[in-house]
Amino acid sequence: MSSTSSSTTPPPARTSMRAGPLVMVLLGALLVSIAGGLAFGGLLIGALAGFQRDGQFLTTSTERFAYDSYALITQPQDVRLDTGDGVLPAGIATVQLKATNVPSTKAVFVGVARQSDVDAYLESVRHTELTDVRTDPFRAAYRDIPGSSVPAPPTDQTFWTASASGTGTQVISVDVRSGSWAVVVMNADGSPTGAVDLQAGLRSSLFVPVGLTLLLVAGLLMLVGIPLMLIGANALGKGLDPSLADGVDRRGGLPEEPHRAASGDPTRDFLPYPARLTGYLQPRLSRWLWLVKWLLVIPHLVVLWLLWTACFFSTIAAGVVILFTGRYPAGLFAFTVGVLRWTWRVQFYAAALGTDLYPPFTLARVPDYPTDFDVPYPSRLYRGLVLVKWWLLALPQLLVVAALTGAWSTTVVVLPGSGDVIRTTAPSLLGLLSLVAGFALLFTARYPAPLFALVMGIHRWTYRVATYVFLLRDEYPPFRLDQGAEDADSRPRDAAGWGATRVKAPPAPSRPPGS
Repeated sequence: MSSTSSSTTPPPARTSMRAGPLVMVLLGALLVSIAGGLAFGGLLIGALAGFQRDGQFLTTSTERFAYDSYALITQPQDVRLDTGDGVLPAGIATVQLKATNVPSTKAVFVGVARQSDVDAYLESVRHTELTDVRTDPFRAAYRDIPGSSVPAPPTDQTFWTASASGTGTQVISVDVRSGSWAVVVMNADGSPTGAVDLQAGLRSSLFVPVGLTLLLVAGLLMLVGIPLMLIGANALGKGLDPSLADGVDRRGGLPEEPHRAASGDPTRDFLPYPARLTGYLQPRLSRWLWLVKWLLVIPHLVVLWLLWTACFFSTIAAGVVILFTGRYPAGLFAFTVGVLRWTWRVQFYAAALGTDLYPPFTLARVPDYPTDFDVPYPSRLYRGLVLVKWWLLALPQLLVVAALTGAWSTTVVVLPGSGDVIRTTAPSLLGLLSLVAGFALLFTARYPAPLFALVMGIHRWTYRVATYVFLLRDEYPPFRLDQGAEDADSRPRDAAGWGATRVKAPPAPSRPPGS
């Protein structure tokens, strides 16, 4: 009787997440995400400040603009500054314009003035307004404004805020101030028709203080957010698996099996891998629900973004602990496994399309949901291995996973002589298989079993690699596509150690809570 009872593993109990640690994790992840954006902005602005050394301007590329009229003008540029007199201190923001006539031996005029003065000057004069500029590839849109008058030479006018004229490249610089402004380009003698090469530049003394401020705020948010995430993740993990509170796995469902590696063992390639991923295909699936599942899981994706942010930092913290102690902090271990488990439920619902049951919002194991993911807690980990396994040793595996699940790729082809750009996209293999499964459901209401087995095999390989990369286990993932609802090594084995046909029945698709 005792031996019979000890060999029977009770189903995992539903464990609820503690609200306090979860709030700490989400709040800390939110602060760190904001800090990441601020830090990126601070570094970018700092780089822009570096480009301004020795009085340099941040400049656009030089582009050619042609006009068949007396003048080329920009649309009104409205600037509103709340500085009392509407003028920024000198050097706060300065705009530079460079103009070169085509040919350069012909004198060009470039000037900046208030829009009202430009309108009065060019009243009844045929001129061209620049309405739009595209940079990739470069294209300019114009609007011709008719007129019959001949303008006076622009160099004789006194309303220009800044102007320059002559042959070669002409340069003007203007400090930013309030008002409605326009840039005017003409032939210096006032004659019609022209082409000009233009380049714009900007310089500001605010880049350095703004960049430093953003980096300082980001650092403060990090100092608050990272401890919140780690403390919350550790407490949340211990709450998910109280049996791991002392660092020993007593859950019973996933025993830690030593990996036999005897040379010449014919079963060596079929040894169990400790990361166990299951997913049971729902017998009856909706024909059309898969079309909107990506929209239905948006709340999950928002929460998972924050949880994965916390998971990233908890893995770094765990790596430091492993390096000195050889043990993965039990709470952080359970938290990371929980994040992977939650992610797998969402993927099974929205990407693998294996069920129409909406995934629950929990890191814990859910017995009445048709998926599960778990990893037995390792008694010891190699300390030095933590430095190389997640990037160097895992590189071949990561290349395989990238080939199987890689995101949409983009190819850019520039056609000679046309300036056009053609972009082509191609789905990943996993995305293509899911799309085929979706169309099969749409037209036949059936999910082809071989296709489902292959999709499960790709996901299982991905999660084994994730287990290794996130330092949860030291066992190297096998180069093996184990297809089917559950791991091949979790099926009954014959005397020779080969996997036998699966005899375990899938769990019921749904069960009322508390039943």
